[in-house]
Amino acid sequence: MAEQRQTPVIISLLRAFEWFDEGLQRSMQARGWPPLTRAESMVMIHVVQDMIRPSDIARNLGQTRQAVHRTIGNIAEKGLFTLEPDPDDGRGIIIVLTEQGNAMRRDAQRIVHLLQDQLESRIGKGRVARMVDAVLEEWGDAVVLGRDDRPQNDAVATGMKVRAARKKRA
Repeated sequence: MAEQRQTPVIISLLRAFEWFDEGLQRSMQARGWPPLTRAESMVMIHVVQDMIRPSDIARNLGQTRQAVHRTIGNIAEKGLFTLEPDPDDGRGIIIVLTEQGNAMRRDAQRIVHLLQDQLESRIGKGRVARMVDAVLEEWGDAVVLGRDDRPQNDAVATGMKVRAARKKRA
């Protein structure tokens, strides 16, 4: 009898992300905020974590700068961002949250905390804490597997490093 494999971690992580994102999006709309596409939501998440240069967001998301600029433009049209000259790079721009964008951020942060409370009441506070601890653990560089299924020690997937931004937050 063949061994039954557990659901891959990547699918479980995606399912968890989608649960939070759907709850967040629906809750934000219930509070009167404009709907955001998944791409807009991902850009907003990066901006509220102080990643304010479009080129950095594009690199982190594995998207073209043009695609991210289009998404940023859509968010700016909703009145949540302004684009200003980058004080450190005269050729670049930075994203700045508007007053409305900051209000939306505050609502979103509150909702995320309340969603986590709901999850803890459903599956247990300890299980949620262990899940967070496991995800925040330093995983090292992304593993690149060759055709022989063995890690390629000298190869690092560009843009796929597990980032130090996943440090534990108090």
